[in-house]
Amino acid sequence: MKRPNVLWICTDQQRFDTLGCYGNRFVRTENLDRLAGKGVQFLHAFAQSTVCTPSRASFLTGRYPRTTRCRQNGQSIPADEVLVTRLLRDAGYACGLSGKLHISACHPDVCATMERRIDDGYNDFHWSHHPGPGWATNEYMDWLHGRGVELTRTRFRGFPHVKVGVRAEHHQTTWCADKAIAFMKANASTGRPWLFSVNIFDPHHSFDPPMEYLQRYLDRLDEVPLPNYVDGELDNKPVWQRIDAAGAYGGRHGYVSAEMTGEEHRLLRAAYWAMVDLIDDQVGRMLEVLDETRQLEDTIVIFMSDHGEMLGDHGIYLKGCYFYEPAVRVPLVVSMPGTVRCGCRSRALVELVDLAPTLLDAAGLPRHPGMQGRSLWRLLTGDADADYHRDDVYCEYYNANQNYETAAHATMVRSDRHKLVVGHGTGGGELYDLEDDPNETHNRWDEPEHRNVKLTMMNRLCDRMAWTVDPLLVRDGPW
Repeated sequence: MKRPNVLWICTDQQRFDTLGCYGNRFVRTENLDRLAGKGVQFLHAFAQSTVCTPSRASFLTGRYPRTTRCRQNGQSIPADEVLVTRLLRDAGYACGLSGKLHISACHPDVCATMERRIDDGYNDFHWSHHPGPGWATNEYMDWLHGRGVELTRTRFRGFPHVKVGVRAEHHQTTWCADKAIAFMKANASTGRPWLFSVNIFDPHHSFDPPMEYLQRYLDRLDEVPLPNYVDGELDNKPVWQRIDAAGAYGGRHGYVSAEMTGEEHRLLRAAYWAMVDLIDDQVGRMLEVLDETRQLEDTIVIFMSDHGEMLGDHGIYLKGCYFYEPAVRVPLVVSMPGTVRCGCRSRALVELVDLAPTLLDAAGLPRHPGMQGRSLWRLLTGDADADYHRDDVYCEYYNANQNYETAAHATMVRSDRHKLVVGHGTGGGELYDLEDDPNETHNRWDEPEHRNVKLTMMNRLCDRMAWTVDPLLVRDGPW
């Protein structure tokens, strides 16, 4: 069996509705739309955490955040966790990465050079957590300095939340793609399978696209929709949402939705989409190289993000202890011409934790016994129902923002129709009927007529929490 190459493109904080193929009529994402048209586009793919480190540790290991013990940004993944990239490396793959990894504590104040690494399997490692000064090691910043370019961000027309970044040719997104292109060309004729992780920082805030990408939105800014928000809708929702509506990240990071004008809301959304447009252009460059080097039919291409972005919906910006669709639902596209289904829009409920076992299946390798995800390979190749994979999806948040006075611990379960969120230790939570209320405006948690649905969803949530027990903890004897 010839093992496939893997081009694994993961953006940061990109919600599901940011591509043309997901219904966005403003963005220019021709390359990603074309990729979706030639592969499987998952319409209901969900992250296992709404923040970076727990999500990334989860999908790289195929294990849930509570199982990996990596539950917050600022925590470091334990050295005994096994990444799928290491398993592929051990099976003969050449593995490389450009951009962020972020499965360990990662801040200039605590990292002398770069984030701590475990045996992650990456031989070719080009690290840049994010574009910015302060790092002793940041290959992207070194690349900029070598070009004689200064990283600049200037406020756009005085607006506090939107900045103009460096030109596209100097952008970190472009640099990440450059490294992937060099790797793919170098490995085109080796006969050895490879995996390359392109971990782009955008469209994560700060919202700072190149001016040439922002410009095209300015003439039609009035057409950009305002955030999905109804006055008073947070009154019966968990307190963490009201805190973050008054300022992101526990009230300490700005983005106070109620103080922003309609123009500011629209401009910020346009800047976010402009960053996605740049990502699409760089994805196009990478796909062209796969084609030119005759590796396209031998390569699984994955496009996804680690979690979403609220973007003002429900009065909140950025991310936190909430599980609205924009926060937990992400784009996920998988393509491999001749092997993966072509032009399939799957309505199956899938989790990012499913990707690691999928890659092992694709390579003909045994499943690691610690993995908890379910392989998507049979669905992708046409050997299983394209519209069914799971009965529900599950997401966790464990005190990942320590700015809250009351520690935020919450979990979510979502079926085809309903979503339940429990704010642990508060006696409260959320219940949404996604068929009647797709915008998740009306919390049905306390409504007597929804008592039976709430109980059913509570049982689902209890089951999912129980099943996060580590499968590696096995019995050594009869007693």
